[in-house]
Amino acid sequence: MDHHTLVRWLEAVLIVLALVAVWFSVSNFSNVKRFLIGRPMRTSELHAQHNKLFWVIALPILSADLYSSVAYGPEAGMTELAGLGPNAKWFILPITISTIVLLAILIVSYIMGVLAYPSGGGAYAIAKDNFKPKWVSLIASSSLLVDYVLTVAVSVSAALEAVSSAYPVVAPFETILAILCVVLLVIVNLRGVAESARIFAWPTFGFMICMFILIFTGFFDELRHGFTQPTTPSFGTVPEGLTTLLVLKAFSSACSALTGIETISNAVPIFREPQQRNAIKTYIALGVITGVTLLGFAYHLYVKGISPDPHNTMLSQLTAMYFGHGMLYQIIIWFTFIVLILAANSTFTGFSQLAAIVAADGFLPRSLTNRGDRLGYSNGIIVLAALACILIISFHAHTNALIPLYAIGVFLSFTVAQIGLMRRWKRVKGSNWKLKLTINTIGAIVTSIVAVIFAVTKFTGGAWVVLVVLPILIFFSLSIHRHYQEIAKELRIDPKETYPEANKVVTLVLVSGVHRVVNNTLSFAKGLGVDPIAVYVGFNEESIDKMEKKWEEWGTPCRLVVLRSKYRSILEPLIRLIKTIEAKQENGGIIHIIIPQFIPSKWWHNVLHNQSALLLRMWFIRHKDIVITTVPYHLQK
Repeated sequence: MDHHTLVRWLEAVLIVLALVAVWFSVSNFSNVKRFLIGRPMRTSELHAQHNKLFWVIALPILSADLYSSVAYGPEAGMTELAGLGPNAKWFILPITISTIVLLAILIVSYIMGVLAYPSGGGAYAIAKDNFKPKWVSLIASSSLLVDYVLTVAVSVSAALEAVSSAYPVVAPFETILAILCVVLLVIVNLRGVAESARIFAWPTFGFMICMFILIFTGFFDELRHGFTQPTTPSFGTVPEGLTTLLVLKAFSSACSALTGIETISNAVPIFREPQQRNAIKTYIALGVITGVTLLGFAYHLYVKGISPDPHNTMLSQLTAMYFGHGMLYQIIIWFTFIVLILAANSTFTGFSQLAAIVAADGFLPRSLTNRGDRLGYSNGIIVLAALACILIISFHAHTNALIPLYAIGVFLSFTVAQIGLMRRWKRVKGSNWKLKLTINTIGAIVTSIVAVIFAVTKFTGGAWVVLVVLPILIFFSLSIHRHYQEIAKELRIDPKETYPEANKVVTLVLVSGVHRVVNNTLSFAKGLGVDPIAVYVGFNEESIDKMEKKWEEWGTPCRLVVLRSKYRSILEPLIRLIKTIEAKQENGGIIHIIIPQFIPSKWWHNVLHNQSALLLRMWFIRHKDIVITTVPYHLQK
């Protein structure tokens, strides 16, 4: 059986399993939800579960996104130059050094953000505090939200590519497995993992140790075989076809290793006291470790003359050269997989929290502020997973295909944050404000240049998608905000001038015959203390005569109005009746329609019955200011 046939069979099996899972979930929703998500948590437990972290423990937890990208950042840069041949391999060193310099500038700039906003100063908070136009802060939030989606897609795709490099048999199933990984991350995040955050620190520590083992092994190898080996490309050779635009394109792709820097500045409140000092320590440690790792990794790739391979990552190639495909190789590959998945996992919290903050300000749907059973922003988690899955499917879980879309959003938010901090220092001043202003000015200039480089060099490769999506997202955010303002204005009352008064109510009970469901509904209507009017819609004279006789036999429990429907529609004659009643009502009168509905004992029985009650309810709520009440009657069989 070839790979394509196997893939099709696996997809068919997964579809069947998914359908079975959906059926089981619908029929046993509560039990499945409790098993997967866990027991509901009280709102009072929200702060009880929030433990402050020592900076050494916070380092791996908050650095998973940034540090894990060393596994694919240098490779993303060199992929752009792969077509130039072996003479372009040495460019990995200047490109990586430039990336490290940019990393240092960003870290120093964000330390200024920690000093300015000790309660958590993400780009959105900084922009909202320092810019009056709402759209400026929306550039920051929209850019970050888009980048969070891309982070999940890129990290999960990179994780699967790392595994498929070691196990080529996995390669045909990368997309399917990537989707399963995202689903698993959704379940983990819906359960709430704040109490187990310390456990997640160890895989990142493990990956850091693996990278340093790899780097030190490389130096030992070079001490034995020389720092210039037969595979080492000549340094400084300019390959034919090299252009400035191509170099900038490679640099911008390598800068994908810098996403996730903002995480620490957003998470200042989770540190132990003194929070600012501990956050700054974490930033410095992260910068040093990431810079050393990037430089060491890139240097050994240069010495060994390793080229990008779509079927075997550069990390996998270098590890195999030093350790073969033995136990240590397997450990490094699996730690790479785990830390990349953790990088995607940390993004779920960032996306859902930012979306909730923006929604609370009225720029996104308010449903994103709702906390689930486990106190997480469950709607935001599900939205992020759905969007990431769409990207993974669209780009077949290929990291190099997703990279052109990646990081442009985050550098836009970097620029907005730096300019916002510049405005803050000029407004607030304070100690050493000129030094802080200079640092953030340099940061703003550098990040804006990088953002422009991304936009120009990656435009045709897919960056145009992000550049189109961002204005659309900002436009919709402003439209949502305007909608909420208009609703608030329309609903606002003056308590001194407006007071509730009793209305005359006409109560109509829709009946389809004389049976238990109608009896149950009429009993409810009479219990309201009103004189209801029963309404029957007949499609022919025979059914109408039959209904009138049964009603008389029943003792005429209330007035019966019979409507004739020429076109077999229940809705059309009801609308005519309502218009007649409205024409006779005085101002302030209310029509109350009571609809009986029987509920089958098994969910699949619903397909055996028409859903007239549901359809009528939907239409009246959408088109009329009418009170609708549904009276359920649960069937036993």
